[in-house]
Amino acid sequence: MAKLSQITELKGVGPKLAEQLHKLQIRSLADLFFHLPFRYEDRSQITPIGGLQPMRPAVIQGEVRGATVLFGKRRSLLVKLQDHSGVISLRFYHFSAAQKNQFSTGATIRCYGEPRRGASGLELYHPEYTRLEDGLDLPLEPSLTPVYPATDGISQQRLRLLHEQALELLKADQVDLTDLLPVTWLQQWQLPTLKDALLFLHTPPRETNLALLESGQHPAQKRLILEELLAHQLSLHKLRAQVQADEAPAIHSDKTLQRALLQQLPFTPTGAQQRVVNEIEQDLTQPYPMLRLVQGDVGSGKTLVAALAACDLLQAGFQVALMAPTEILAEQHLNNLSGWFEPLGIKLGWLAGKVKGKARERSLAEIASAEAQLVVGTHALFQDDVHFARLGLIIIDEQHRFGVHQRLSLREKGVAQKLSPHQLIMTATPIPRTLAMSAYADLDTSVIDELPPGRSPITTVAITDQRRPEVIERVNSACAEGAQAYWVCTLIEESEALQCQAAENTAQELTAALPHLRIGLVHGRMKAVEKADIMARFKAHELDLLVATTVIEVGVDVPNASLMIIENPERLGLAQLHQLRGRVGRGSAKSHCVLLYKSPLSFTSKQRLQVMRDSQDGFYIAEQDLQIRGPGELLGTRQTGLQMLRVADLQRDGDLLPQVRDMAQQLWTLHPQTVEPLIQRWLGDAERFANV
Repeated sequence: MAKLSQITELKGVGPKLAEQLHKLQIRSLADLFFHLPFRYEDRSQITPIGGLQPMRPAVIQGEVRGATVLFGKRRSLLVKLQDHSGVISLRFYHFSAAQKNQFSTGATIRCYGEPRRGASGLELYHPEYTRLEDGLDLPLEPSLTPVYPATDGISQQRLRLLHEQALELLKADQVDLTDLLPVTWLQQWQLPTLKDALLFLHTPPRETNLALLESGQHPAQKRLILEELLAHQLSLHKLRAQVQADEAPAIHSDKTLQRALLQQLPFTPTGAQQRVVNEIEQDLTQPYPMLRLVQGDVGSGKTLVAALAACDLLQAGFQVALMAPTEILAEQHLNNLSGWFEPLGIKLGWLAGKVKGKARERSLAEIASAEAQLVVGTHALFQDDVHFARLGLIIIDEQHRFGVHQRLSLREKGVAQKLSPHQLIMTATPIPRTLAMSAYADLDTSVIDELPPGRSPITTVAITDQRRPEVIERVNSACAEGAQAYWVCTLIEESEALQCQAAENTAQELTAALPHLRIGLVHGRMKAVEKADIMARFKAHELDLLVATTVIEVGVDVPNASLMIIENPERLGLAQLHQLRGRVGRGSAKSHCVLLYKSPLSFTSKQRLQVMRDSQDGFYIAEQDLQIRGPGELLGTRQTGLQMLRVADLQRDGDLLPQVRDMAQQLWTLHPQTVEPLIQRWLGDAERFANV
């Protein structure tokens, strides 16, 4: 007999219900099984009324002592229910005459609800109830009652009935649901089979330890958590294997160009920079593409690491592409790299959205002929009409701003010569260890964990905006002493127009308050040329104070700027606040950051501002951000689908990731036939790497 797999094979599931179930991501019977309860109710025993505790739901049973309709601000039906241990009130705000008649004096009622303190002591508001007819005793639930994530049009009762039907099929082995983990693993880690784990989690016995379930620590949950994290890990293994199945240029360099570059610099790379460059160079000697993520806190010198990595490829006659998410950051890279490479005879290419017409045609021709050896640009680099002659290395800055697809489509630019380019991904947004081990499992990771000498620590204070005049005076005195300052305007609205308006208003207010200061304004609606001009003037100290939106988050390096005011910091995430603060403290002068917040602050906002006051360590801040916001929001919608985890929780289950990584390696090597079924089971259509 063929085993069932589709949700529509269940009784009562027609096209309309199937469509509603799709909203819950339930398309197959497997999806239904993995649609797990998010909590449980204990309806398996009757609690004496005298033993009820506030806010703890329970089943009670008693005799009606009276039912009265009360008329106050709102009409309500108040029913007194008594058992051998005490009396409680049931209160209904929406009721019919027929309902009132059910509560005749002397009737036996069983109900389930959450006791709360009310006008007459403990009360149950709108409890679920059943009137027990004379001599009839309803059996209690044999197990804990599951409560499922639901959506409009699908009640808990409907979901429970669907699950009951599906679980009966599972018990009878009529469902297509194979156990994909090796039996030896289940024995080694004392885990149940997939079938046993699912039966348990949908119908836990009444004696189950609820606290263990609620904390996600039960072995049945662990069985599914491990499998789901394993599926994500394997999808990234698969991506890595696909990329590394390609051939890449194996580079063995005598370091001539690298030495020439270092000789021009007024400083020496830090030990951490040198270590990371060595790790990259080791990768480049392999005949398959490097996939390496370089993490470095704000100001740790990632651009120099990228430049040193580029030297070996350029010396060997290959092109290098550096892609940044914004034009302002791409231009900063272009300026830095031009200063380093043009004296060495390396020609740079430039391609961004604003490069149009003849200039664009010229850029494309230079890239296609390999005249442009080192090409800097934005996402314009991976458009269809961009053709590289000999692309050997792709450097991507701020990877989290790009999707995996975008990164991989740039890789295809090198395939024309039957060689795929190496990939170096950089980020100044430190990634918490748990996210790095899961979202970036396809990449080797290097960390620049040392700041260049001469950087000054930044003192951070949080001040209510009622003290705004004091803050303006502080800016005045700092600039009078020769320092420069940023004043960053943020708005919660997505509208760029409103953000720009706020910045313009603030610039006018500060110009009126500080008429003797030279004040500039930068926001997202200005033309790139205007922005670049203002930034250049600020860098040259032709301006004392720069009023800006968060466009200055990345890519602006002004060592003389030692004071930053961030308005409404409570509206930004920790990573963004840390990035902004990193614009100061780039010189030797003592630097300060003022978080000018609006009262009252929410609990989460207080937490964020406290973290900013406590630490300048980007990795500590990233870990705190993960705890406060969770991985979905932190990664953004473009990353690998980890925000769609069904059972696992990266914050709660992060400690399992080292085990999961080992499991993935073993499964990949010893049980390759189970890899694709596991990925399909948990990721399905979201498994976005199969066809890149």
